[in-house]
Amino acid sequence: MKNQNCKITIKSLAVAGVIVLMQACGSGTSTSPTEPAPAVNVVVDTKAPSDSKGVGKFTEVKLGAIDQAKADLGKAVFATKCTTCHKLTADKFVGPGLMGVTNRRTPEWIMNMITGPETMIKSDPVAKKLFEEILTPMANQNIGDDEARNIVEYLRQNDKK
Repeated sequence: MKNQNCKITIKSLAVAGVIVLMQACGSGTSTSPTEPAPAVNVVVDTKAPSDSKGVGKFTEVKLGAIDQAKADLGKAVFATKCTTCHKLTADKFVGPGLMGVTNRRTPEWIMNMITGPETMIKSDPVAKKLFEEILTPMANQNIGDDEARNIVEYLRQNDKK
């Protein structure tokens, strides 16, 4: 009988420990001063200029005068991989129109979006908002770094017109 009482006590302590642990974890409604504040809903205007570099490997892209050779290469890549969804005008097609994109977005943001659209849509506020507006995620076309840089030159050339 003594051993049974001991087992019951150990079981009772184990159950009590689980209950205490569950209460300590809580339901996320704690008002502890060390708990982070709820996320603030940030309003993003996708048509407004942004100096964000986006999320990805491109953190600094130096621009000079438009490189015509790169723009020509970018035009070829754009024609092959981008025109299915994008127009060079302001008109939405499957994706947003790209007229003026180099005036609204940094070259880093554009290149990060071109080469890693999944990461950008998950992590970048502007890309998230564009996805909400367009309702179609940008497809990853497996565009390389040099091709992305050439596309930026082509888009810059288009925006100068």
